[in-house]
Amino acid sequence: MINPFALGLHFLRSQLRSLAVPSTSYAGRTVIVTGANGGLGLEAARHFVRLGAARVILACRSTERGEAAKADIETSNPSPAVIEVWPLDLCSFDSVRAFCCRADQELDRLDVLLANAAMLSLDSTKMAEGYEMQVTANVISNFLMVLMLLPLMKRTAARWNVETNVTVVASEAHFFTRFVQKDQPQIFESFRPGSAMEERYGTTKLLDILIAEELAERLDAGSAGASPVIVNTANPGLCKSSLFRDVFFIGRILVASMVFLLGRTSEEGSRALMAAATGGRETQGKYVDSGKVDSPSQLVQSKEGREVRQRVWGELMTILEGIEPGVTLNVNQGPA
Repeated sequence: MINPFALGLHFLRSQLRSLAVPSTSYAGRTVIVTGANGGLGLEAARHFVRLGAARVILACRSTERGEAAKADIETSNPSPAVIEVWPLDLCSFDSVRAFCCRADQELDRLDVLLANAAMLSLDSTKMAEGYEMQVTANVISNFLMVLMLLPLMKRTAARWNVETNVTVVASEAHFFTRFVQKDQPQIFESFRPGSAMEERYGTTKLLDILIAEELAERLDAGSAGASPVIVNTANPGLCKSSLFRDVFFIGRILVASMVFLLGRTSEEGSRALMAAATGGRETQGKYVDSGKVDSPSQLVQSKEGREVRQRVWGELMTILEGIEPGVTLNVNQGPA
C-alpha cells in the first residue's frame, strides 16, 4: 500500500538535497545523450562538453531543435569537442536500429549512454509499434538501444581499460503507481490506451528501474561478478521542463505550483543525471536519487517485485528478439 505521508517526506528530503556541480574529467571520451535538444538532456550535454568530452552525440527526434541545442552549447562552452546531432525517434524501432548501427560503424568508443529521452502523455489513443506510445518510447525502445550498444561499450571498456556507463533516467513518479498490470498474464500486452493512463508514466519508469536492475545483475554474472559496464537509473527530482506539456489543464496548474515552490532548474536537475553517469561500481544496478544511491519503491525491493522483475525481463527479451534477432545475446557475450 502506498503511504502518502512517507512518500511526501521522501520527496522533500530528495528535492531539497544539494547537488554538486559535476567536476569529473571526460577528456578523450565519447558520450551519447538522448533527448538532448532541451531541458535536462541539453544541460547534461553542456556539462559533458565543459568537462572535456572529445565527442558528444545529441540524439534528438527533431534534428532542427538538435542543431539549435548544439549552437547553444558551442556558444556557452567554446571547446574542441566534436558535437554532433543524430536523429533518434524512440517511437520507431527502425529509427532506433538505424541510430545504433550508425554508432557501431562511426564511433570508435562509447563511454556513456545517458538515456534521458522520455514522454508523458494522458492521451488515451496513441500507439507506436503496436504498444501504447509511452511504453514503446520509455521502455522498449530505450532497452533496444541499450542492448544494441552494449557490444560497443564492452569493446570500449576492454580496449581502454575503463568502466563505461549506461544511465537510464527514472522518476520519483515510480513510487506512486499501483502497477495494476503486474497481475495480468502478459504485462506488456496489458498496457493499452485508456487504462490507468494517469499512472502510465510512473509505471514506465518503474519498469525502467526493474529492467536496469536485472540487466546490471546479468552483466555482472557474465563477467565474474564485476562487469565493466555500469548500469543504473537516475532520478533528477522535480524540475522545470516541458515534460508536462501534454498533461490536462488542472494537472498542469498543480505541477506548475509545485515547480514554482520546489522545482529545480534544468541545469540543477542535470547534475543528478551527471552524478549517476559518473558513478562507479557502487551504483551498479542502483537507483541514484538526486545524486545519491537510495532505495527505490517498496515494490521494487520486495519478493513480489523480484518475481515481477523476472517476468518483465522475460517478456521484454522476447519482444526485443522479435525486433532485432540476436540482440539479447549481447548481454552475456564478451567484447567482440
